[in-house]
Amino acid sequence: MAHSSAKLTPFGRTLIAQRVVELGWSVKAASQAAGVSRTTVYNWVKRYRSEGIAGMRDRSSAPLHRPRALPRKEIDRILRARRRLKVGPHHLSDHLGRARSTIYDVLRREGLSRMKDLDRPSGIRIRRVITADRPGERMHVDVKKVARIPAGGGHKMLGRDVGGRNNWRAKKRGGGGSDLLHSMVDAYSRVAYTEVHADEKGATCAGFLIRAGQFFGELGVHIEEVMTDEAKNYTASHAFAEALATVGARHKTTGAFRPWINGKAERFHRTLNDEWAYFRLYTTNAARLRALPRYLDRYNHRRPHTSLGGLTPMQVLVNHVSGKHN
Repeated sequence: MAHSSAKLTPFGRTLIAQRVVELGWSVKAASQAAGVSRTTVYNWVKRYRSEGIAGMRDRSSAPLHRPRALPRKEIDRILRARRRLKVGPHHLSDHLGRARSTIYDVLRREGLSRMKDLDRPSGIRIRRVITADRPGERMHVDVKKVARIPAGGGHKMLGRDVGGRNNWRAKKRGGGGSDLLHSMVDAYSRVAYTEVHADEKGATCAGFLIRAGQFFGELGVHIEEVMTDEAKNYTASHAFAEALATVGARHKTTGAFRPWINGKAERFHRTLNDEWAYFRLYTTNAARLRALPRYLDRYNHRRPHTSLGGLTPMQVLVNHVSGKHN
C-alpha cells in the first residue's frame, strides 16, 4: 500500500505509462501532468512495457538477500527458550548469549513480544478472535457455575465459620450445589442472553439455544454461527445438533484447551460475577436470581461498553439492524 503522501497510486502509475506508451505523450508532458520527475516516469514506463498492468502494483522494499540475517535455526532456538522459560529479552540474553535487541526483534516479528499474548501453562501463542462484521455472524455460548447462596447469606455475609460453602450448617440452610448460567453473546454487538439451569446436559443446552434464537430473532438478528467449547453436551448431543438445525446455524468449536477463543462469553461471565453474582450481599439464592433479569436489562440497554466506543450493546445492535452505522 502506498504511503499517505504518495503522489502515485497503482492507477496513477498505469495512467502515466499508458499516456506515454499508448497515447504517444512525451515523458516531459506526462511528468508535468502528474507532478513527478521524468526519472519516475521512465521507471514506470519501463516496468509497464515489461510486465504490463501487474507491474504497477506496490512491491515490498525488503532486500531479496540478507546474508547477515539471523539463521532460522537460531530464531527457533530463541522461540523455544521463550516458550519454555517464559521470561523477557533481558533474561533470555544471558541464557542464550545473544544481544537483547536481537532477541526482542525476533520476538516482535514472531508475535511473541508481549507475555500476555502467551498462554502460561502451555507456552502457546494466544490468537485473538476476530470481531464479527455483523450481528449474528458469530454467537459465543458458554456455561458458568455459580455457587448457590444458603438461606440467611453465605460466608461473605456471615463469615466462613458460619456461612462457609463447605460448612454443614450452611448446607443445612439450603446451601451447596451450583446454579449453571447458560449464556449467548453476540460477537458484534455484545448483546447477551442468559438463563439459569440446574444442569448442562445436551437437552438443556438445546432448549437454551432454541430460546436464545427466538430472543435474537425478535431483535431482527439471524444466528449464523454458534461457537462453543469441546464439551460433549455440545459436540455429541443429538438434541443440540437438532437445535442448531432448527435455528439455522452452523456449529464451530474452540478446540481443546483453548478457552480464550470463546472469549466474548468468558468475559461476559466474569462481568456477571463482578456486577451481579458477587456485587452485593444476598440473603437468599432466590434474591440473587431475581436480580439477574434486571441486571441483564441494564447490561444490554444502559451499560456503556468500552470496546463499543461508549455505546451500549443494544444501541450497536439497533444501529446496525436499522442501517444507522456509527
